Amino acid sequence: MLKQLLITIALVSFCGAFTIAQEQTDKKEKKECAKGCCSGHESKGTMTMAHMDSDSTHKDRHQMKSESMDESSIVLDGEIDLAEIDKNEDGKVYQDQMCWNVISDKPGECPQCGMILKEVSLEKAKENLLKHDYKVKE
Repeated sequence: MLKQLLITIALVSFCGAFTIAQEQTDKKEKKECAKGCCSGHESKGTMTMAHMDSDSTHKDRHQMKSESMDESSIVLDGEIDLAEIDKNEDGKVYQDQMCWNVISDKPGECPQCGMILKEVSLEKAKENLLKHDYKVKE
């Protein structure tokens, strides 16, 4: 009987400690999120329901944020026309270094993987696309 009681106390203590640790992690992520990757979108009216749900994880919030934002226009398929993407005609675009077909003329974040887009020359963007078997308009 005493052994069962001790086991129960140990399990309850472990579960309580785990819950507290998870809550602290969630609070830390929310604080970091507010300072960094998510800052500003609340004031622009793009805050999603997931950001308001305290039970969702940071990753879930970003997944829903990406899905809710109309950034699909920078995810390209078919033959990619880099000159058309370079609207300011500075010879540079922003390209994801994992999702090579995610290209924009403005800085931003990949709606698929969340990475920050890297500024590259049109020639480098073309080289990256061809290297990864994408078609590029000449």
